[in-house]
Amino acid sequence: MKAVNCQLLEGARYKTIWCQVIGGAMLAGFLITSVSAQSRFLPPVSAVVLSSSVHGVGGKQSSLRALDKAWRAQPQDQQAAWAYARAVFTLGLKEGDLRWFGSAKAALSPWWQSADLNAEGHFLRGLVKQGFHDFNAGLQDINRAIELEPGRAEFWSWRFALHLLLADMAAAQQDIDQIDRLVGKAEADIYRGIFWYRTGQPAKAVQILRLAIQSPNYQDASSQDWLAFHLGEAHRVDGQSSQAIAVWGQRLKSSSQSHLLRLSLANLHNQQAEFLQAKKVAMIQVDSQSMTDALLMQALIASRGLKDADEPRLANQMEARVRVQAMRQESLIERPKLIYQITYGVDLAAGLALSIENWKLQKEPPDAILFVQAALALGQAQSALPVVTWADQTGYTEPQLKLLLKQLKAHPSWTKNPS
Repeated sequence: MKAVNCQLLEGARYKTIWCQVIGGAMLAGFLITSVSAQSRFLPPVSAVVLSSSVHGVGGKQSSLRALDKAWRAQPQDQQAAWAYARAVFTLGLKEGDLRWFGSAKAALSPWWQSADLNAEGHFLRGLVKQGFHDFNAGLQDINRAIELEPGRAEFWSWRFALHLLLADMAAAQQDIDQIDRLVGKAEADIYRGIFWYRTGQPAKAVQILRLAIQSPNYQDASSQDWLAFHLGEAHRVDGQSSQAIAVWGQRLKSSSQSHLLRLSLANLHNQQAEFLQAKKVAMIQVDSQSMTDALLMQALIASRGLKDADEPRLANQMEARVRVQAMRQESLIERPKLIYQITYGVDLAAGLALSIENWKLQKEPPDAILFVQAALALGQAQSALPVVTWADQTGYTEPQLKLLLKQLKAHPSWTKNPS
């Protein structure tokens, strides 16, 4: 299974360990369970660590194979362990395979409780912890890494992303100020743009992100993908869906393997009821069996909108995947599962219960929309009060959420509240 939600990670600038797979903080997999069984997956290391070499099956890159070999030869050597943990964590993000996070944790396990790691060790341990949804512990490690090496821009980038996910906007603003001081205004301006469209100022964000994507400093492919995503998001949040589609579509011509851009574009086409376009974007792979869960879900929604013959086949594939994950108990929760339960309508009650639990840990705009949709569909408007509070506190707004919150407050099940 390859579906991973990287909404947390979208804020992070440095793609050496930046997630390219949404499905975004790790929102992994689909799983249908009863409401009472919906708990976060906190697996023992033995359940996720690959027992044999991670390169034992399939052709892996020789550089990664060398890192694997070096670590296994000297598992107590920090330099070898750090290099291997970083590599497999990156691979886990790209492939959405939880076992890679277990492998990263295994590499770090001799120092899992250590308080005196170097900056790289704290940073990598923090990444793995947040990968397993232990966000506060992950943030503590990243904070310690920053104390040791305050000039490492990627540390600040991930701290900013975590603060956005936790809706700690004051801390996110402080991160921007520090990036400005330590890295430079050009880098900080990108984070200002992200911060602006997450706090109700998308028009300002469009302007600053457009300048960044044109800057000669950010013409490498990774930066262009990342900036194109955020520029498109700023347009979308500002109610300019056609501009977002244009930005993402144009960038995909040069970066067809960007799962983040492909998924964002397919999802927006579906939101706009442009189902034919959504399906074309989502189904880049002829064999739907090899699609990520997230793209398969978008293709399924598009097929339902088109009322085409593919819907039963795609639905059966999705059902088979979620049943396998249910048997393995592999879900960390999240967005593809929430979309399946709420948008596709498999189990609205389970989707609402899961939204409530998910929101306690991470607060992201797409999850807010799903949360409110489930509350409205079930006539339990008051259950989505945490979303209203979050929107009021952060200032975040976008056309779809604005309409949903209006409907929420007008619903008979909504009781009078301070907002």
